[in-house]
Amino acid sequence: MKVADKISHLIAKREKVALMGGEKRIENQHSKGKLTARERLNLLFDEDSFHEIDSLVKHRSVNFGMEAIEIESDGVIVGYGLINGRTVFAYSQDFTSRGGSLGEMNASKICKIMDLAIKAGAPIVGLNDSGGARVEEGVDALKGYGDIFFRNSRASGVVPQISAIMGPCAGGAVYSPAMTDFVFMVKKQSHMFITSPYVIKTVTGEETTFEDLGGAMVHNSKSGNAHFACESDEDCIEQIRELLDYLPNNNMENAPVLDMEDDPKRSCDLLDTLIPDDSKMPYDMKVVIEEVLDEGEFYEVHEYFAENCIVGFGRLNNRSVGVIANQPMFLAGCLDIDASDKISRFMRTCDAFNIPIITFVDVPGYLPGVHQEWNGIIRHGAKLLWSYSEATVPKLTVVVRKDYGGAYLAMSSKHLGADMVFAWPTSEIAVMGAKGAVEVISNYKKEINDAEDKAAKTQEKIEEYETTFNVPYLAAERGYIDEVILPSETRERLISALEALSSKNEVLPPKKHGNIPQ
Repeated sequence: MKVADKISHLIAKREKVALMGGEKRIENQHSKGKLTARERLNLLFDEDSFHEIDSLVKHRSVNFGMEAIEIESDGVIVGYGLINGRTVFAYSQDFTSRGGSLGEMNASKICKIMDLAIKAGAPIVGLNDSGGARVEEGVDALKGYGDIFFRNSRASGVVPQISAIMGPCAGGAVYSPAMTDFVFMVKKQSHMFITSPYVIKTVTGEETTFEDLGGAMVHNSKSGNAHFACESDEDCIEQIRELLDYLPNNNMENAPVLDMEDDPKRSCDLLDTLIPDDSKMPYDMKVVIEEVLDEGEFYEVHEYFAENCIVGFGRLNNRSVGVIANQPMFLAGCLDIDASDKISRFMRTCDAFNIPIITFVDVPGYLPGVHQEWNGIIRHGAKLLWSYSEATVPKLTVVVRKDYGGAYLAMSSKHLGADMVFAWPTSEIAVMGAKGAVEVISNYKKEINDAEDKAAKTQEKIEEYETTFNVPYLAAERGYIDEVILPSETRERLISALEALSSKNEVLPPKKHGNIPQ
């Protein structure tokens, strides 16, 4: 064969691979409002920067007539390129090619790209759209999933792992996204579950739909398995690109520094009047966060899950920071099982990737209730204590208002290793609220019982306790609060503290790994 013929032969192969499942299946994909695997990758990566590898891989199955079936690229596209100028590795399952089903060689391609990402110290993005294991390949398909899970574990805390569920993801396939750092889902389009509605009806008699069982909003608001709910494929991909800007390439680097053009000494005057005079009245903690961060830009994570707390990314003086906060607008900002899990997981992600943590505190305590106790608030709440204690990145705390009891300890107190703790003059740092304290302290109880007007005396003692003990100054006298600051000074003080701690180097005792409460 002549050289020209060989080149023509390769070009023809490339053209065939580019069509993947063929024009009819591509049209069907588009009719569902979904992009193809290649279209998604082209949107994800900077223009003309994506380079595919293993495009000519074929399956080796000879079961059930599979030897006669050709699956272009074996149903998955893998490669690397640039996202916002930085190297990222990715795979994109192609539903037009045998439903994107995973078999031996399909999994081998995914594993190869994950291995390269770990070696290169670069993020890995997985775009999931698959019918699941390729049944015809039997145990080889199961092996493929196991190989991927193994690499998810090895890559965890080494390079950022991001998963996008852009179609079906069922059975064993769901465990890989669950092992990654962030999971995106597309509303009304993506579904994730262990067992389908059909299996559930057969086994338990329960009737449900794909959307109600495993849709984007279910996993964003109820199970907490997903972190982001997106409007479309395009929105999902744009959000992934934005998230990557807050993350470093790997655990040995820092996140990119972007010029936000915001004065580090800018005063946050709005905060001086934000907190209501009545401590029982709510306010929106997101206002505090956005007022302090560069240009008010806050990239919230897990927005719809455990809304009594807030986590997400922002920048202070151009540097990426993780933000954790209580939300008085929801359950008064109490900590519960879901909030404990949400904060702990986000905290450990930030710590793994060298992102400083800012904690804004307004917490009356742990949420009481039989449901909470029976479902393990003790062990879930302990994760919070563990994660703050374990983290070695710079940890800054701002006590905004309430900071009571065990929750005071859990929300990045000095005693769990916070580097600097600031308090506003509106903060209330105590074992419990004034009303509860008055009912417990024996001296107060005696004075109330001896009084003619018990109600008036009770109110007097509540006000006395609030003035004397529900203040930041006792904690400041003992060094548990580093400084009581004006709310308007918060941004400047946080930036100053971060600069001072930029060279922090804290090493944990040698050990294989800790045993975090589950």
